[in-house]
Amino acid sequence: MARGEFNSRIGTFATVAGSVVGLGNLWRFPYLAGENGGSAFLLVYLCVSLLVSLPVMLSELSIGRSQRCNAMRAFKNIAPGPWFLVGFLGVAAAYVITSFYMVVGGWSLEFLRASVVGEFSGKSSDEIKNYFDLFLAGGTGPTLQALVSLGISLVVVVLGVSKGIERFNKILMPALFVLILILVCNSLFCLPESWKGVAFLLKPDFEKISLQTVLTAMGQSFFSLSLGMGAMLTYGSYISSDRNLPKTALGIVTFDSLVAILSGMVIFPAVFSFGLEPTQGPTLLFNTMPNIFQQMPGGYGFSILFFLLVYFAAVTSQVSLLETVAAFASEELRMKRWKACLAVALTMSVTGSMCALSLSGHGWFEIGGKPLFDIFDSVSSNVMLPLGGFFIVLFAGWIMPSRVLQSQLTNSENESPSINYVVLRFLIRFVSPIFVALLFLTLIGVI
Repeated sequence: MARGEFNSRIGTFATVAGSVVGLGNLWRFPYLAGENGGSAFLLVYLCVSLLVSLPVMLSELSIGRSQRCNAMRAFKNIAPGPWFLVGFLGVAAAYVITSFYMVVGGWSLEFLRASVVGEFSGKSSDEIKNYFDLFLAGGTGPTLQALVSLGISLVVVVLGVSKGIERFNKILMPALFVLILILVCNSLFCLPESWKGVAFLLKPDFEKISLQTVLTAMGQSFFSLSLGMGAMLTYGSYISSDRNLPKTALGIVTFDSLVAILSGMVIFPAVFSFGLEPTQGPTLLFNTMPNIFQQMPGGYGFSILFFLLVYFAAVTSQVSLLETVAAFASEELRMKRWKACLAVALTMSVTGSMCALSLSGHGWFEIGGKPLFDIFDSVSSNVMLPLGGFFIVLFAGWIMPSRVLQSQLTNSENESPSINYVVLRFLIRFVSPIFVALLFLTLIGVI
């Protein structure tokens, strides 16, 4: 079957960046940095990103580009036997993550709508919190917004690799970066206690650095870069053979880290300027920030810009996840692309609706008293992604023919590989598998 391909260097970068820049950059990284040593944590984060996450990303991109097919078939083509299950695990992870991620995308759409119509005007902090709680409890609202979010992603994916996904990301990623720069300038130069927030985020405290801190940084880096879920492998299959994968991946890691740092410079100056405590999780985005905007000069406009930024981050990641599953369905079931996309979206609409309704507090779609949303989140983050990442890097380093890996990482099969390739192959074979295994054992409670 004919496959699409990214047409330009900028389009390739914007599309892969769109997959990795998500909601975790906007709330989780700033909080973790502030609570785990500030710029000391940032230094650890950059180190594990380069030494552990970057080799995993290059493994996925190399496997995908070498085979030009969906995640499961790529493994099957290279090595007969049970290795195809690693690719299937990535596709399954993408499906599970999309099912609850579309719900969070729906939340950002709702808060964007509420900001535009002035829904939060004059409301206190408790009233805004009640607004979010009532929105979740209603069930219908979160479900409809989640379906709208999925529908937008569906349109982009149906249009194809170059005319849909690449073009969409070439517009949204620069727009996202411009939005975040505007919000950073507002936070740093227009708020009274902005530098307290910057200090919370960046002040180094090396006493807080421990093995657990390193694993925390690695977990954030691993999940922020969309590793182990088949997205990088699928996007790799659309990258032209003349693109330099190490340079592309290094640029993506750098951009992802920059967005995470800038996000902290948006959020924490505002939090400290209005005497609020920084809180972890979606609460920071959907309870705290609307309250801040009500107290901020020009808050109406900045509220709209902020939640537009939040949705851009959500939908670009959602597109990559939907494409991962749609590519699998199209190629393995021999379906036309638009039919595969529609079929996948319809099944996701069911599981996504179940995830949204599970948070209503009515006991719907709960297992053992735990909402399906939380179960999907926990299983994918703690089991599917690190397990998939471990086997991916193990496969690239020990099973995949070295000449294939070399040709992808160097665009050459010369008998005398460069020192850069030797270092990357060493990281892929020895360093990344050990640290990803440690991460997995920590997440499941063995360590």
